[in-house]
Amino acid sequence: QVQLVESGGGLVQPGGSLRLSCVASGSIFRLNTVGWYRQAPGKERELVATITNAGSTNYANSVRGRFTISRDNAKKTVYLQMNSLKPEDTAVYYCNVQGLFYTHAAFTSWGQGTQVTVSS
Repeated sequence: QVQLVESGGGLVQPGGSLRLSCVASGSIFRLNTVGWYRQAPGKERELVATITNAGSTNYANSVRGRFTISRDNAKKTVYLQMNSLKPEDTAVYYCNVQGLFYTHAAFTSWGQGTQVTVSS
């Protein structure tokens, strides 16, 4: 069983910043690739950014240069620093983690989502 707790969402003005956090807990042996996805009203869920356990990152074109994903393996936490936010960044943001249990069984888990609203 994996539990993910997301935090950091909220209302921010265009041009502002927010930092999302996602803490994983449970019988986790290792986290592999972790990332953030988002879903705006009426749209499909889309990838925002991912980071491997080696630190390699991947970003959606729409956020590259404005968002930064990072991770703290010791704390089993993944972050998303969002700068220069735009109204089109408004969405529910979901944390996604892939990893291994102590039994070495693989898992993929989603957070409950945190709302980010960019509006003046």
